[in-house]
Amino acid sequence: MVRKVGETHREFKERMIDPVSESFCGAKWYNATIWLGHGGTTSCHHPPAHQIDLEDIKENPSAIHNSRHKKKMRQMMQEGTRPKECEYCWKIEDMGKDSDGNEPVSDRTYKTVIYEDRDLKHIATLDPNADVNLKTCEVAFDRTCQLACSYCNPAFSSTWVKDIRTNGGYQGIKSDARGHFIDDAPYAMPFDTDEFNPYVDAFWRWWPELSKELEEIRVTGGEPLMTPSIYKLFDWFKETDEPNAKKMRLAINSNLMAKEGLLNKFIDATQHIDHFHVYTSCEAYGKQAEYIRDGLDWEIWTSQFERFANEGRYEGVHMMMTINALCLDTITEFWDWTLDMKRKYGHHVPGISVNILRFPSFQSPLTLPDHLRKMYHDEISNWLDAVRERGEKSHITGAELLQPWEQDQIARLIEYLDVVKTPHRNTAEQDLLHHDFKVFYEQYDARRGFNFRETFPRLVEWYDSIDVKDITDDEIQDIQAPDSTGITNTLYAKRIVTEDGEVKVVEMKVRGRQTGESEDDYDDEKYKEEADYNPNIKRKAGSSIGWDTETDGLGGAVDVETD
Repeated sequence: MVRKVGETHREFKERMIDPVSESFCGAKWYNATIWLGHGGTTSCHHPPAHQIDLEDIKENPSAIHNSRHKKKMRQMMQEGTRPKECEYCWKIEDMGKDSDGNEPVSDRTYKTVIYEDRDLKHIATLDPNADVNLKTCEVAFDRTCQLACSYCNPAFSSTWVKDIRTNGGYQGIKSDARGHFIDDAPYAMPFDTDEFNPYVDAFWRWWPELSKELEEIRVTGGEPLMTPSIYKLFDWFKETDEPNAKKMRLAINSNLMAKEGLLNKFIDATQHIDHFHVYTSCEAYGKQAEYIRDGLDWEIWTSQFERFANEGRYEGVHMMMTINALCLDTITEFWDWTLDMKRKYGHHVPGISVNILRFPSFQSPLTLPDHLRKMYHDEISNWLDAVRERGEKSHITGAELLQPWEQDQIARLIEYLDVVKTPHRNTAEQDLLHHDFKVFYEQYDARRGFNFRETFPRLVEWYDSIDVKDITDDEIQDIQAPDSTGITNTLYAKRIVTEDGEVKVVEMKVRGRQTGESEDDYDDEKYKEEADYNPNIKRKAGSSIGWDTETDGLGGAVDVETD
């Protein structure tokens, strides 16, 4: 069973997770996000992606998931050692309590509770070097996307690429985000559109075996509706005779801003899938949502959300909220809108996941000064209290309009704003985060045609008080400003994960378009003695996919309803 009837997440953790070890998480075995465009993989969105080994996948296509790095992390988890790359969950658990006074439920519980008891018992004692077939898999085929959200970056959005190529890199950013705003992320798209991609090839070679046991395949991007690969998968569900296709869930992360023709095609495709889920994203209301998610039109987005809710064939519609410094200003208005949708279509349309952004750090809600965090903390707390007092239920399903697991996530956010002081262990000093916040949004306004002060009037007094430091300050090593945009050998900052799972920010060089296999492959000295060595043509491409656009370091808990 996934969870006993009436069992809470905390009770499940005590029964199934704690007896294995203090750091066990089923996601390291059964869940993966795989960026097939450039060959990065991770077991959830908290750690940075690490590179898939090209040699391994030649003989073993499942190595796009069963990497040597993951196997080492699995062993650590079986032994009760906390992998440092999983610090988000440790940070949540070490808070001690949520705003309700309960032990906080971190995402390793949410990401483990979805699996059967027998499967968890199997991996608890399994040789950590054994290959495991995924139960839940998220894949991104490419980065094509018509939006350029403020906390996204060129690794995930072709529209972000256009910004960088048109205007050059963002200047003057000094904290951990700098590397992802200075170039067009050539490492994220090392293959031409019509070129053979060994990672995509490995996926489809593994698919006949993988599809026999897979419980959910989830496609992200970019924007999946803009890539041809999603329609190949739609066709497989329509035409296959694989029995598991009738049980498997297909989910896609879509911004729901597709043009009418693609939206029609999408809605039609869902009619041939027995278990379909759509995950869309927003976290603010109206003009503020349009500012945060450049390219989103509030009226079109809400209209197309309702069109899908009316015409699509689905089991679930999910709202992935990325909680950043700007969205808190209208977050309760946005939740009011989601409650209106729940009243019209059922308590699960949409289900809400509250994901707290950590990267880029200067856009984290923890960047805000104490008085603003306190203001938003109180507004959210009062909103949740009022919803709980009403106790409203759906007239369609009879279930609570705001589910207990959704309330838990909001309570977690309330406590996070009050207790946690830094987004992650390598965060810069607060004054630098403030500096980067202002420097970034001043450039963002100029490039995108926005006006911060008009859009966020309650933040203006603080925003105007931020002291922008001279970029030449000697006490701060700045590697942000490239000599020129996109030139090979330009330095940038890259978030990596070491063999022991520690997340570090290191200086790397902007690379050419060829792909790489491991951290060692970034070393130019490794190739200098080879006959065809050319210092102007890099043998390996940097592989930092930055932070995930929706849930990096955040989670996005699966909405398992209380029985």
